[in-house]
Amino acid sequence: MSASVEQSPPVGDRLANEATSTKPFLRRRAVRYALVGAGILALILTAGTVINNRPVQVDVAAIERNVPVRVFGLGTAEARVMSKIGFEVGATLVALNADHGDHVSKGQVLARLSIGEQEAKAAKARAAVEIAAVNIKRAEANLEKARAVLTQKQEANRRKQTLVGRDIVSQQVAEETVRDEAVARADASVAESEIASTKAQLSDSRAQLQYEETLLGHRTLVAPYDAIIVERHKELGTVVKAGDPIFTLVADGSYWGLAYVDEARAGFITEGQRVDARLRSRPQEAFTGTVARIGLESDRVTEERRVFIKGDNPPPRVFLGEQVEFLITVAMLDKALLVPEAAVHGYNGREGTVWTVEDGRLHRRLVKFRHRTEDSRLEIVDGLPDGARAATRIETFFREGRSAKTGDKP
Repeated sequence: MSASVEQSPPVGDRLANEATSTKPFLRRRAVRYALVGAGILALILTAGTVINNRPVQVDVAAIERNVPVRVFGLGTAEARVMSKIGFEVGATLVALNADHGDHVSKGQVLARLSIGEQEAKAAKARAAVEIAAVNIKRAEANLEKARAVLTQKQEANRRKQTLVGRDIVSQQVAEETVRDEAVARADASVAESEIASTKAQLSDSRAQLQYEETLLGHRTLVAPYDAIIVERHKELGTVVKAGDPIFTLVADGSYWGLAYVDEARAGFITEGQRVDARLRSRPQEAFTGTVARIGLESDRVTEERRVFIKGDNPPPRVFLGEQVEFLITVAMLDKALLVPEAAVHGYNGREGTVWTVEDGRLHRRLVKFRHRTEDSRLEIVDGLPDGARAATRIETFFREGRSAKTGDKP
């Protein structure tokens, strides 16, 4: 009896057959995955196209009315008339009649220096004046005497000359009388010149007295105007030099504000414009004023212009140097179209580019500006076509020609 045995194929052949049978399956799976990926990509692209081309909502500027244009300036409280006063001569300070915070009147004595030496000089000058006056009286008396002698000699000479013609007196006697008259006339001339000399001495003595009394007056310090004393710099017993400041004075009612304004914003500022001020120490109170003066020289380092403001309602007590914020109203716009400066490309102080919505599409326009408000908005004055609306914000998805809607009415 015989049995048949079936033999298995070799292992290598079996693996080759299995690999050959799985290749079509893998190819079909890869194709399927590729188709699915392509479909997803197409869906994404389609969605992106739809999203990117749908009308976007754009915030646009609207016409505003009665818009104040104000320029900001930071500054301090100052005084228009402030003086550091002192003596014109040097000596020891012996009297102080005022102190910090006092109100003084024009002509009021504020301080004195020692006067001993100068008072003696003034007394000596007064004595010289008296001596010159006495010398004038003596010279006048001498003149009267010389004139009387001259008159006597003239009469004697006239008589002698008459007698000499009759041979009553000799010729020698007649000549002597002529000589005596000439001498008397010369004495009268000398007396007259002495009077002129003594009068000149009197004028010189009076001038010297005035000089010494002026120096004496320089040892008394008086207020040059109605003022408040801001600072007292010296104390009693101090030996001061000529010109050393003793007091710092501020004239009553001369307080004003000094504002520093950026040159780029100062072009529309003129005298007489209204100013609103806020003092750092009194932020709850409102102070107003007007532009009184504009400095003719700007600061070359900070590029700022100095503007002086006269207050309408200053506080009862002003502290010099206190920080103050000023808002100067340079214009009042009856009707204005304003866009934020952040929504403008390439702004150079005069013009720049803005996004606009025109017939439902986004566009870029070069427009011109004039005023800039305190909140950094620019007034468009030219460059917008009819019906165009200027965007107030710039978004990353803005592009030329894209559909847009404003959501409000022009």
